[in-house]
Amino acid sequence: MRADDAPPIPAALNAVLLVAAMGAGALCLWTASHAEALWVRLVAAVLFSYVNNTVFSLLHEATHGVLHPSRRINDGLGRLAATFFPTSFTLQRAFHLTHHRYNRTAREQFDYLHPGDHRFLKYAQWYVILTGVYWLFVPLGALVFALAPGLLRRLRGPGTRYGEQTGADAYLGRLEDAPGMAIRAEVLGLVAVQAGLAYALELTLVGWALCYAAFAVNWSSLQYADHAWSPLDVREGAWDLKVAAPVRWVFLNYHYHRAHHRHPQVPWLYLGRYVDESVPRPSFLGIWLSMWRGPRPFPEQPK
Repeated sequence: MRADDAPPIPAALNAVLLVAAMGAGALCLWTASHAEALWVRLVAAVLFSYVNNTVFSLLHEATHGVLHPSRRINDGLGRLAATFFPTSFTLQRAFHLTHHRYNRTAREQFDYLHPGDHRFLKYAQWYVILTGVYWLFVPLGALVFALAPGLLRRLRGPGTRYGEQTGADAYLGRLEDAPGMAIRAEVLGLVAVQAGLAYALELTLVGWALCYAAFAVNWSSLQYADHAWSPLDVREGAWDLKVAAPVRWVFLNYHYHRAHHRHPQVPWLYLGRYVDESVPRPSFLGIWLSMWRGPRPFPEQPK
C-alpha cells in the first residue's frame, strides 16, 4: 500500500486523546502520591499503567508520522507525548524505525537460543523485558546520550556476537548520525515536564515510582509478546493478538501488530480493517504466559 492510499489521519481525535490521557495520567500520579489508603494508591498506579500506554501509542503514531498530517505538529505532539514516557522523541523514532527494519532478523530473535549464543545474556535480556526493567533503559539511555553520548557508542559492540545477540549493534549504531542538539533539547524538555509535574502536583517519590513501575511492567509485557515466536519475516513477523476489547481500545489497537508491520502508514483507528483472520491470532495472555518459560532453542530450518 502506498502512503497516498492510506486512510486519513484522525488528527483532532489524536490531539484530544493525548490531552485526555496526559491529564488522566497526572491525576493518577497525584492520587498515588496523596491518597491515604494503600489500595487506592495501587489502583491509581494500575490505572496510570494503562493511560500512559495510550500516550505511548500516540507517541508510536508520531514516530511513523501518522499522529497529525502536518510534520511540524506531528513531531511537536510526539515530543510532548515522549515527556510522559519519559524519553527523547528523536531517539524513540530512530530506534523504532530500526525495529521495523530488522524485525525477526538475527538481530531481533530474542525469543530463540542460537548455537553460540551466550545463554546467561540471552535469559537476562529476556526476563529484563518481561519484568519491566527494560523500560528503565529507555529514559536512562536518553539521559546518558544527552550527557555522555560517547558512552553509549562504546557499548555498541559492532561486529561482535554480543552486539548482534542483544541488538546493540543495530540500535546503538543509529546514534552515529543522531542529531545531538535536538536530542539534548528533548531530554531537557522531558526533565522540565517531569519536574513541573512533581512541583505542581506535590508528587512523592513513592507515588511516582509506583505509577511508573506499574507502567513499566504493563508496557514492557506487550513489547515482545506481539512478536514472540512469530514468523521469521520482517513484515509478517508479528501477531494480531486477541485481547479484551476495552484493553485494546486503551492501547489504541497496538495489539494489531501484524497489521501494523504490514501497513505501518495506516493510523491506529483503521488497523482492524487490515487484520487477516485467516492467519493464527493467539491471545496476548497465552503468549505472555508462555514467555515466562524462557527462550526456546532455534527451530531447525527445512533443507
